[in-house]
Amino acid sequence: MTFSELLSSLVGRGASDIHMHAGLPMMARIHGKLSPVTQSPLTPQYTEALVEMMCNERQKLVFSERNQVDLAYSVPGVARFRVNLFRQRGSVSCVMRVVNSDEDRLKIVSLPQETLQYFRDQEKGLVLVTGPTGSGKSTTLARIIDEINQQHAKMIITLEDPIEYLHRSKKSIVVQREIGQDVPSFKDGLVAAMRQDPDVIMIGEIRDHATAAAALEAAQTGHLVFSTLHTLDAVRTVNRVLDLFPPHERNVARILFAESLVGIVSQRLLPSKQGGRVCAMEILKGTLRIRDLIKDPERTHEIYQALKDSSLDGMQTFDDHLAELYARDQIDLETALAHATSAQYVKVKALQINAARQTLIDEAAAQGN
Repeated sequence: MTFSELLSSLVGRGASDIHMHAGLPMMARIHGKLSPVTQSPLTPQYTEALVEMMCNERQKLVFSERNQVDLAYSVPGVARFRVNLFRQRGSVSCVMRVVNSDEDRLKIVSLPQETLQYFRDQEKGLVLVTGPTGSGKSTTLARIIDEINQQHAKMIITLEDPIEYLHRSKKSIVVQREIGQDVPSFKDGLVAAMRQDPDVIMIGEIRDHATAAAALEAAQTGHLVFSTLHTLDAVRTVNRVLDLFPPHERNVARILFAESLVGIVSQRLLPSKQGGRVCAMEILKGTLRIRDLIKDPERTHEIYQALKDSSLDGMQTFDDHLAELYARDQIDLETALAHATSAQYVKVKALQINAARQTLIDEAAAQGN
């Protein structure tokens, strides 16, 4: 079996990550669990050959200087992969993340259609998609960008590290720039993007003060900006963005962030009862009430309650979505409680769901008699 055939087989089995380390068998994370996919351990010569096979000359130079390199690798007709090659204990290791470019995969994003359209149709502001590594943030962002591309004639610029989903220009023009290859950094890419007549700017990740400041400036000057953060929920996202700014800038940043915010989607992938994984989401929108709470540092803690009270505005907390997934029998109670913000709240909701289920069973039994 060739390397490409092996990757094709693993992608077909639902692998999200593939690990190759000298002295160990090849491993793959399938539906969240890491397990061996070959019997024999990989040799140092095998993993060393991956550098030659995957890297261009510039990437080989980076690897030789830094002992690690990030890149994108494609198998036509199968998938694109985000690759990190690095040295450990003298040998080469490789971790590949599957970042499929197939448009059909974007349709599985579980963002409600109403929320998708709400973000798609905005003219300016900031949208953040957050969650831990491997929670599907890039896929959610790609789906929103694809929706804009299908529905609106706009100039879309993406800055990614590396490019994950390849977008074909449809109604919009889509320009995709890769950090390290097309542009030195997110900050440099953002500065340049402002001179490229953009309507929409997608930043792969906000990692530092410079990128956060540039993103806010772009949102304030009439652009629709999308990005990601490694935060677990909406309230922590607000705090994390503001923590990126030095204390003397924080009050101004708080006002700019509040005025710019269109919405925050926080997501996590959970084990499903049917096998595979299911996405739990918290959705916050930048309503007047939410913006007022962000502007006042003494009231930031009230955002969660405002989120709970705003289901009619299309918002939802993790806990309510966990209860909904439990009611649909997509996750078990242990999973719901383990990932809840308030386990007690989810437990009460579960008791109500169980009581409603039992009532239906009793009514069906009574009709049968």
